Amino acid sequence: MAELKMPELNSVIVAGNLTKDPVFRQTSNNTPVVNFHVAANRRYKDSSNQWQEDVCYVGVVAWNKLADSCKDRLKKGSAVLIDGELQSRTFKTEDGKNRTIVEIKAKRIQFLNKFAKSAGNGEDIVVESDEADYEDNSFDKFLTDEESDLMKSNKI
Repeated sequence: MAELKMPELNSVIVAGNLTKDPVFRQTSNNTPVVNFHVAANRRYKDSSNQWQEDVCYVGVVAWNKLADSCKDRLKKGSAVLIDGELQSRTFKTEDGKNRTIVEIKAKRIQFLNKFAKSAGNGEDIVVESDEADYEDNSFDKFLTDEESDLMKSNKI
């Protein structure tokens, strides 16, 4: 019998909002790294045909220039689209137990909000994301008419 080979595929795309301000640091050899969590929502109709929402909290890590680009652009509530791969890591807790977590190692991050830069005179200038395909800061354009009406009626 021929031996089957499992394809090597590890790719994930997640859109959501940061749950807290990101944590920026540098490793001992001055490599920039940022860690943050996003809340990704899933809307569905339950058995009684009522809209429900489920939230998945996902950890993200970004390195080098990508971490640097996150420094001034991300804060709690920022909307992002992340393209990356899953990775797991194990560490020891303060009580000496091993803990393993799975997180996304970001390859690309699309900043979906507008952000402010200082004009040098005490005023902030609103600047659009430097990504070429930036259009707005919401996902409303991807909703069906029914979903849009539902969100308006629920004030989500």
